[in-house]
Amino acid sequence: MSAMLIRNAEIDFSQRVDVRIIAGRIATVGERLVPQPGEVLLDADSGALLPGLHDHHIHLVALAAALESLQCGPPQVATAEQLGVVLRDKAAVPIYDNDEWIRGIGYHESVAGDIDRDWLDRHVPNRPLRIQHRSGRLWIFNSCALERLGAAGEALEMRAGRPTGRLYDADAWLREKLGSRFPSLRRVGGLLAAYGVTGVTDTTPHNDLAQYQHFAAARKNGELPQNLTIMGDTSLDIVNIPNNGSGIIRGATKFHLHEITLPDFDAFCTAIRNSHTAQRPVAMHCVTLVELVFAATALAESGAHPGDRIEHAALAPPDTLPLLASLGVTVVTQPNFIHERGDAYRQDVPVIDQPWLYRLRGLIDAGIPLAGSTDAPFGDANPWLAMQAAVDRRTRSGATLGAAEALTPEQALALFTGSPAAPGSVQRRIVPGAPADLCLLDRPWAQARRDLGNVRIVATLKDGQRIWPLSPALER
Repeated sequence: MSAMLIRNAEIDFSQRVDVRIIAGRIATVGERLVPQPGEVLLDADSGALLPGLHDHHIHLVALAAALESLQCGPPQVATAEQLGVVLRDKAAVPIYDNDEWIRGIGYHESVAGDIDRDWLDRHVPNRPLRIQHRSGRLWIFNSCALERLGAAGEALEMRAGRPTGRLYDADAWLREKLGSRFPSLRRVGGLLAAYGVTGVTDTTPHNDLAQYQHFAAARKNGELPQNLTIMGDTSLDIVNIPNNGSGIIRGATKFHLHEITLPDFDAFCTAIRNSHTAQRPVAMHCVTLVELVFAATALAESGAHPGDRIEHAALAPPDTLPLLASLGVTVVTQPNFIHERGDAYRQDVPVIDQPWLYRLRGLIDAGIPLAGSTDAPFGDANPWLAMQAAVDRRTRSGATLGAAEALTPEQALALFTGSPAAPGSVQRRIVPGAPADLCLLDRPWAQARRDLGNVRIVATLKDGQRIWPLSPALER
């Protein structure tokens, strides 16, 4: 593993230094370090050098599939007419690799309402088509797709004895029907590296031992250069998965709560205790107030464990914060949704609740550890856009939503530079002995903080090796 000297870099928002990397770790931080024979030189040109970003809530396999899918919702598609054109144009493209399926993502009712098989049939009658709602909970199929699936009524929504083509919360059923294989993560790894991301936490509830093996293989063959913390189901309890050079850490047991089908309270408390007994924290999906109160109450009853998390906390009124703070639970949120979905929230969410959507400053002020994520592919995978939304709280139309929750640029950055093991609590820094997981910006921090959404990454290093860009033009 070669040594590297990064010259003329800015760290800690103002300090101009050189940084020497040896064997994948930061060896020296100082002024005017003398280059050593054989050392790779990288001139930072006064750009800010930061710890590599960590996305604390992402879905890698879904993101890989999304990158190969058709966008069917805002902002790319905003009307029923636009969606019809997009679908018809895709259906007219010649079929390659015997893949007749058309897969759409990101649909929202603001485009064309509650569409069903009949609506899809009018636009794509002769090829199997499935479209995923942006929530990730709903798939909509045309009739051709239903025929291919041999769809039985027990899994699908029925109306007058006939499947509507709408399938809720049944991804496992769908994967079994499709016989789907794990996709390559190479494109995902490259995309994240281009944003300066050197680590992720995959929070997919159904991650199991097979999924872990897929991730391990992707890490080993270089498809996924980022470190990975993997949440998942209870099958991961039986295996100790340390970060022993594999770059993978076993994370929390993930519970995906849905308000309309909440589990039995006592059984849920037992599941929490079982996870803690297996030395695993729990992470609970909470996007409604009912889900948040249910999760927090169950955690209070079961006993909190270091690393327990609330995912999203999409709606957290003031009276919920004391309980969250007393539990010591971490909230992992997505400020990008204020920008991406804020205009819909302003129409669909009662005005009285709008100040408590995807809160930031209020959680920090209450002493609740807070970390950031994108929830890609259900949100944009660019963490810099999420940071910008955390600062300005603006929707796509320019409206401000929850202005009191805005953070400083430095606080927004901290959402993505926390330790994967203690997000929101332990901040990583560029100091001797730390892993050389770094991202170099194209400008000093004083300029970057004015417009985080337009920051560009000059180089991303993982264990001292460049993973972005793939060309070594910047080095000599």
